[in-house]
Amino acid sequence: MSKRKSGLDVNGIVLLDKRIGVSSNKALQEVRRLFNANKAGHTGSLDPLATGLLPLCFGKATKVSDLLLDHDKRYEVSAKLGIVTDSGDAEGQIIACNPIPELTLAQIQEGLQRFSGAQLQIPPMYSALKYQGKKLYELAREGKTVDRQARAISIYELKLLEIQPDALHLEVFCSKGTYIRTLVQDLGEFFGCGATVAALRRTQVGQFDICESLPIEQLAALSPAKLHDCLLPIDVALQSMPCVNLSLQQAISYKHGQQIALLDGDPGMVRIYAEDNFLGLGEMLFDGKLAPRKLMC
Repeated sequence: MSKRKSGLDVNGIVLLDKRIGVSSNKALQEVRRLFNANKAGHTGSLDPLATGLLPLCFGKATKVSDLLLDHDKRYEVSAKLGIVTDSGDAEGQIIACNPIPELTLAQIQEGLQRFSGAQLQIPPMYSALKYQGKKLYELAREGKTVDRQARAISIYELKLLEIQPDALHLEVFCSKGTYIRTLVQDLGEFFGCGATVAALRRTQVGQFDICESLPIEQLAALSPAKLHDCLLPIDVALQSMPCVNLSLQQAISYKHGQQIALLDGDPGMVRIYAEDNFLGLGEMLFDGKLAPRKLMC
């Protein structure tokens, strides 16, 4: 997240179609300057090589950016066969070039089936995860490798879109924490030739779709009024959560951080409203009380 002392109090979510060659943070700063917003953050970075959907949170929306990180995501990826790089993508150094076997459709489908479903995945060294306070990619650039703990992920769908002599074009629908570069490397090992990511595009984050996003060039061409029309309400990103409607008196208690006794409600996070106004998030407790968690009012 980034913050500066001067600017406008802009609140909402912008869906950016990130272009290739820029970091997620640079893309965020470009859009923030368009809005002159004093507070902004993105919801899960895309590598410079990757393009596609990058939800950006402004103002009070940054309070829910961590929840957006938990959303499932969909990608389209081009896996270059026979090439192995240290980073797992085309930006890395080539460390092996292998002959490509003549793969049958049945063999390809077997590989896709092998890496579908719930599984444990070891994060790559070229990632922003930290080890003893240092980012893994910083260690990787120093030529160091450390043990990484495997993480539970799920690949719900792994579809073959196109076969080329030296590449496979795939669609991946997966849970949070999935590294597409690792998936491609694992597929390459399964096929016996190695593989690396040649191109990657994110097309979905939760309920947000790439068709709803705009590239920086189109955003920059909009008038101030049209630009602010691109801001989505904060609660749009939270529609999977149940909602609770409070009375005006209950809303006052909620705003003061007080727990509220309700008659019913399943335990868990909920959206809070009063007279159709979104107030923030709360947690239904096992004793039937509503505890304020993230205030937006």
